[in-house]
Amino acid sequence: MKIMKSLLIVESPAKVRTLSKFLGKGFIIKASIGHVKDLPKKELGVDVDNKFTPTYVTIEGKEKVLRELKKEAKKADKVFLGPDPDREGEAIAWHIAEELGGNSDTVFRVEFNEITEKAVTEAMKKPRKINKSLFDAQQARRVLDRLVGYKLSPLLWRKVRRGLSAGRVQSVALRLVVDREREIEAFEPVEYWSVNAGLEGKTPPLFKAKLFRIDGQKINIHHETDAAGIVKDLDNRLFTVTKIEKKKRRRSPAPPFITSTLQQEASRKLRHTANKTMRIAQQLYEGLELDGEGSVGLITYMRTDSVRVASEARQEAGKFITKEFGKDHVPAKSPVYKSKKSAQDAHEAIRPTSVFKTPDSIRAGLSQEQYQLYKLIWNRFLASQMSPAIFDQTSIDIEAGKYLFRATGTVIKFQGFMAVYTESADEAAEEEGILPVLSEGDALKTIEVLPKQHFTQPPPRYTEATLVRDMEAKGIGRPSTYATILSRIQERKYTEKTEGRFSATELGVVVTDLLVGRFPELMDVGFTAKMEDNLDKIEEGVSDWVKVVKDLYTPFDRELNEALESMGRVKPKDIPTEEKCEK
Repeated sequence: MKIMKSLLIVESPAKVRTLSKFLGKGFIIKASIGHVKDLPKKELGVDVDNKFTPTYVTIEGKEKVLRELKKEAKKADKVFLGPDPDREGEAIAWHIAEELGGNSDTVFRVEFNEITEKAVTEAMKKPRKINKSLFDAQQARRVLDRLVGYKLSPLLWRKVRRGLSAGRVQSVALRLVVDREREIEAFEPVEYWSVNAGLEGKTPPLFKAKLFRIDGQKINIHHETDAAGIVKDLDNRLFTVTKIEKKKRRRSPAPPFITSTLQQEASRKLRHTANKTMRIAQQLYEGLELDGEGSVGLITYMRTDSVRVASEARQEAGKFITKEFGKDHVPAKSPVYKSKKSAQDAHEAIRPTSVFKTPDSIRAGLSQEQYQLYKLIWNRFLASQMSPAIFDQTSIDIEAGKYLFRATGTVIKFQGFMAVYTESADEAAEEEGILPVLSEGDALKTIEVLPKQHFTQPPPRYTEATLVRDMEAKGIGRPSTYATILSRIQERKYTEKTEGRFSATELGVVVTDLLVGRFPELMDVGFTAKMEDNLDKIEEGVSDWVKVVKDLYTPFDRELNEALESMGRVKPKDIPTEEKCEK
């Protein structure tokens, strides 16, 4: 009797190692090592007069890979294509299927949201046909990016400097940095003053109270002389507690990570670039060698914009929390988080494949960087399934004649999720001090009253975290593209990073101004977000990819020709060109 043989093709050798554990002898597992076909490097590769038909060529170095895959496919009764579960993965599957002959009766697509025995077994039971709409969405993005990049770059070469490049999404992300730079340059600081009192009650500690109102009106002190006058007027006045207000506050945990929030938090907590975060996350997803277990996938798929969590994962987290922290740390109802309206929701949130694989229990099998990122993902997910933290927030009003001072403090009554994790902030907040036990009517001892000068601050320069946050909020790019965009605007010398913050270079400003002036629609943030929505509609089968491309390309091509004919040459200051000066 003939033994049925199946071929499973995935993207990476790491995935091959992990999957080999779960699939029996009836499977041969091979890696394509990423894309096998793409548009040609040295020509446009898109027939704009024939429905934007792309010409795909085998990527240099992938001929041997394809020969190997074809050879194995001939021996197999069925071929399963298991690249990553997103548009890029669908395109890889599509091109491999074409190369193998594309027989729809024997070639199937499978998706692994996580690479664990249970998830892989379930996925292999539910093979599907390759999704043409998903492939068309990727193809539309690739064709659009090629048309814009290939046609804009020569314009920059002629008008600014050779070797420059532009991109449909990268140029809009650069615009955010340039616009922020302009806001900072245009900002005029305004001086203002605060007055703080160092006070002491019947028992320690000494605490600070801030001048809040004068004669019932909010303070507005703009000059040192006014601040000094207030301090002098407060000399020898009696400070008395007039009101103590305590409120119970609940703070809920943050939802589990999606791509953008993982990149932001890894930037804030670990100082990782978006690229580095995604590289390490890919390793955790594809599988790492653990003692006694072999290769194990540790997290779910890391390119996602959904905060949805499988019910099994929620239940497992509940059991773990009960065991480790007690029942009071598990909410009465399992938390269900709502994804933003534009989320594709194709995948779950980023979470550990099992919360029982605690960071410390598997540390020996991970590098330091892998351990840190896994711990961040594990902590965030576990915290997202825990009870809210409960605080007592105290506000104390203190009067000194017509002057009202206020002191605030917070006491944690129940840690809840904060026993595991708290989210970092993009900008440091003012810390609250510890308050002594006080009663209304208490007279306080004045230790000092000091004026303090301040100036209003310009908006801060972008960090990787805040740039990803704003790109996501404005609809620029998608989870799979944030890291690449941030890398490109640095590699092209359009931005530079100092102390972790982006500033636009002179070259970046010149290129942005040129593109905004000549291609206002293409460089419009709202237009770019709308284009992302159009790509989503292609994926859903609602829009035709050729029409979407044509609607962008037709006005773009007209504006490009006008720019080539009418624009003079622009040279950034202090940027060396490749032109030789005559002696």
